[in-house]
Amino acid sequence: MKKLLKGLLAFAIVLVITGCGTGNEDNAKAKDLSEVKIGVIQLMQHDALDASYKGFKDELVKAGINADNIDYQVAGDQSNCTTVADKLVNGGNDLIYAIATPALQAVAAATTEIPIVGCAVTDYESTKLVKSNDKPGGNVTGASDLTPVEDQFDLMEKMLPDAKKVAIMYCGSEDNSIFQGNLAVEAAKEKGYEYKVYKVSDSNEIQAVASQIVNDKNDVVYIPTDNLLATYMSSVEAITSPAKIPCIVGEEGMVKSGGFATYGINYENLGREAGKQAVAILKGEKTAADTPIAQLKAEDCTLCINLKVAEACGLTINKDDYPDATFIEE
Repeated sequence: MKKLLKGLLAFAIVLVITGCGTGNEDNAKAKDLSEVKIGVIQLMQHDALDASYKGFKDELVKAGINADNIDYQVAGDQSNCTTVADKLVNGGNDLIYAIATPALQAVAAATTEIPIVGCAVTDYESTKLVKSNDKPGGNVTGASDLTPVEDQFDLMEKMLPDAKKVAIMYCGSEDNSIFQGNLAVEAAKEKGYEYKVYKVSDSNEIQAVASQIVNDKNDVVYIPTDNLLATYMSSVEAITSPAKIPCIVGEEGMVKSGGFATYGINYENLGREAGKQAVAILKGEKTAADTPIAQLKAEDCTLCINLKVAEACGLTINKDDYPDATFIEE
């Protein structure tokens, strides 16, 4: 009987040790960083998404990952994301970096095994790709670009004190933009603005919708960090500026392309945060499941003003009033 009890005890100890090892199996899969392969899918090219990739790549190279082992793919538009995602999933990559919500959704639909780090995604939880932003619980994590909408409406109030009517413009087919558009509606209500929502579904509608904004005699346009409109910001500005209607936008790249001003996050820094997450996962220090969604702090936001657009809209900007701003003058 004693021998039987000793045998059972020994077997139980083995089970406990084995069980503990299984629980940390993913974390134990540390990789030689010089050998890992990274796939990157970017929705389209514009300043914010390009900066998200640059920050990510710089962080990976700094950690010892070979830049030649990064397969960087730009989908071009939402319809191509599934094709690019399938290619990366089947390409033997150890981790996939997805820039923008449609890109992340496409990759997450293609694999539940390969770790995925997202970026330039506003709210991961509302996409249903993670259980929660604090505890993702699956193979997806990343960095959020939730823009400080309330602060941007404060900026609007400060810089355009006579504005009464606000046009809220965004792409109605992108979850990222819809989420921010709803926040903008609440901010407009809170400020007591008269507002109207204007949605576009593709680039062919932008000029017509911008013209309608002018015809409706709005005083200012608010555009969040919207991928479609970021790409075609100059098309919006070509219609709104001659009508003396400035655009408060979601991020600095959009200001460079024709927006009037923003108080927004730095996308290169956001990419760096995503890069740090990826390195920790590849080293076996973390898994995507236990890596909370990263978000930049308020101090990481920057004020940017386009003086050329201000002039076109008949606005006079005193630089001394904005000592911490970045000014676009060309």
